Amino acid sequence: MKDIYQILRKPHLTEKALKLKEEGGYISFRVHQDANKPSIREAVEKIFEVKVDSVRIIHVPHKKRRMGRYEGRKPGYKKAMVKIKKGEKMIEYFENL
Repeated sequence: MKDIYQILRKPHLTEKALKLKEEGGYISFRVHQDANKPSIREAVEKIFEVKVDSVRIIHVPHKKRRMGRYEGRKPGYKKAMVKIKKGEKMIEYFENL
C-alpha cells in the first residue's frame, strides 16, 4: 500500500459507531483488506492532522443470503476503530447529522 488515500475506504456510520465517537473518542472506518495497524495510523494522522492513541482492527466475515431458491452472499470487509488522543480535535463526518 503506497497511497494513504486508498487505505481508508469510507467512514463506518452506525448508531453504535456514533455513540462510541461521542463517549469514547473512537472513529470507525472501513479500510482496505491489506491495511495493517501502522498504515492505518499513518493515514489517519496525515489526512485528518490528529494524533492517534490506538488502532483496533475487526474482520467482518461475509454472510450468506437467500432469495427463494437462489443463494448468494454479502461481501465481508475490514473495519478499523481508531482512538484519538485526548486534547485533539474530533473528526467530524457531517456537521448536521
